[in-house]
Amino acid sequence: MRIIITGASGFVGNGLARHLCHRPDALGRPISKLILADLTEPSDLRALQDYAFAEWRCGDLTDPSYLDQLLDEPVDCLFHLASLPGSLAEQKPELGWSVNLQAPLLLARRLADQSRLGAITPRVVFASTIAVYGPMGPEAVTEDHPAIPAISYGAHKLMTEIGLADLSRRGEVDARSIRLPGIVARPETESGHGSAFMSLLFHKARSGSPYVSPVSPQATAWWMSLETCIANLVNAAALETDGLTASRSWQLPSLHASVGQIIAALEGRFGAESTAKFSFEPDPKIEALFGRLPPLQTPRAEAAGFVQDEDANALVESVFRNT
Repeated sequence: MRIIITGASGFVGNGLARHLCHRPDALGRPISKLILADLTEPSDLRALQDYAFAEWRCGDLTDPSYLDQLLDEPVDCLFHLASLPGSLAEQKPELGWSVNLQAPLLLARRLADQSRLGAITPRVVFASTIAVYGPMGPEAVTEDHPAIPAISYGAHKLMTEIGLADLSRRGEVDARSIRLPGIVARPETESGHGSAFMSLLFHKARSGSPYVSPVSPQATAWWMSLETCIANLVNAAALETDGLTASRSWQLPSLHASVGQIIAALEGRFGAESTAKFSFEPDPKIEALFGRLPPLQTPRAEAAGFVQDEDANALVESVFRNT
């Protein structure tokens, strides 16, 4: 199989690249070429080049000449993980438009051209987001919950989902969009996410550092470890095409837990002193978007093989098993 991962230098892309290098048969067929695409090649991933089938190709997805390099041969599967985080996309709307909407749609059109020329129909796994929903009420969210984004990041992800579904309807790509929750624990340097507090709780507890949380202990969110996220990306790529829904999108099952529950689990691992310097100054906007998420019901996604972290303790154990 010839596979491309965009955003391969990022937190999730890093983890997926390592997983596929260590398990080159994870998608059912051996990998012949794994192309790692991002703006730059991080030094901590150079070891992946020890795998003969892994190759870095760095560049800008908004540059057509770079796409020529990426797609110089037919692609079996594309994991599109590259994006501009939500908070940065709000601050820089033109850049957000270019990176989060134009780039994935242009890439999808190029893959569709490949398919129309008689090559294989490429499988596309698109990392969408729960930001497609916007603020939610207290009632449980089901898989039929309307998508009404409240930030550009969510709007662009939703538009990309629709574009990929249309190309799939036409038989030009075989897309699967999965709506990711907060993946933890992202590096402290990845601060452009509005939900950055979800990861910072882990980092600050491990170091015993002071931390002022922008949400209250009662704030509830949907959480997922990197390990579980990678399992879900691989599952999305492995799904049989027959029987997929017209939308080609899934809301992933996710751990619904309060900040207080996560802190308790962190204290269980590192001791009560680890969070003794935590304080809370809730930001109404951040708490409304990322800290008032209701329970989640995802029977269709679970039937399709998607999974979640069992509880807060399991989430914490998974995070620190892989960091």
